[in-house]
Amino acid sequence: MSSETDKAQTAQPGGDTIFGKIIRGEISTNFLYQDESCVVFNDVGAQAPVHFLVVPKKPIVRLADAEDSDEQLLGHLLIVAKKVAKQQGLDKGYRVIINDGPDGGQSVYHIHVHVMGKRQLAWPPG
Repeated sequence: MSSETDKAQTAQPGGDTIFGKIIRGEISTNFLYQDESCVVFNDVGAQAPVHFLVVPKKPIVRLADAEDSDEQLLGHLLIVAKKVAKQQGLDKGYRVIINDGPDGGQSVYHIHVHVMGKRQLAWPPG
């Protein structure tokens, strides 16, 4: 299996994504949270003891492609990240990441927020 860095270098925007299939229920997933705007589930390639994704139902390809009209949705994703982090016991802190494009490590072209915690995270990250 290739690394996430390799996946990010070969991933292409466009078409359906695994997140679209999860949102539509075509791939079974245990949601930690869901509402009319987003879903939250554990990352299958977890990089920390707690690692979940906050994914908007609206398929924004990249953060660089977000429009001014997405402002409320993007803010909502961060508020949901905060709420689920609390539910997951991340009281000592956590990291929030949005990968954008190949150099940013994006391997799925449907914007999503990574939330990681329950271990000391290094800086700089990568």
